[in-house]
Amino acid sequence: MIPTTVTYRSRFAGAVFDLFNPIPYGLFVGTLIFDVTFAVTRNVFWGKGAAWLVTTGLIFAIIPRVINLCHVWLSPRNPVTGIEKADFWLNLLGVLAAIVNAFVHSRDGYAMVPQNVILSVITVALLSVGQIALAFNTVGPKEAARG
Repeated sequence: MIPTTVTYRSRFAGAVFDLFNPIPYGLFVGTLIFDVTFAVTRNVFWGKGAAWLVTTGLIFAIIPRVINLCHVWLSPRNPVTGIEKADFWLNLLGVLAAIVNAFVHSRDGYAMVPQNVILSVITVALLSVGQIALAFNTVGPKEAARG
């Protein structure tokens, strides 16, 4: 069998990463949906829901980001590709945008619009580009035969 995903030194770390990494992305996409709905309807429910989603997404983003940090920068045995480093930086910038977005969501009422939508789009776009880049960083049959 040929590996097609990023390999970690620890199988446990890889399993935990694969378990927790999709959760923040889903919550940030939910935040984007709630932010757009709030901007259109001006119903406070959607703004408060988006605030909860972005905060929960940031909490769930801690574990996979720490594992990614250790894999990319503290891994002397396994070579790390440039795409993996780019994914790390894209995820870091996405999380930073989400942190700023959480502060924007602390504003009262409609004062968070349009910054909340812009920051949600930036967060989702950065995380998406990172995942797409990793998808093209797979090891195919020719590369596995040479390595």
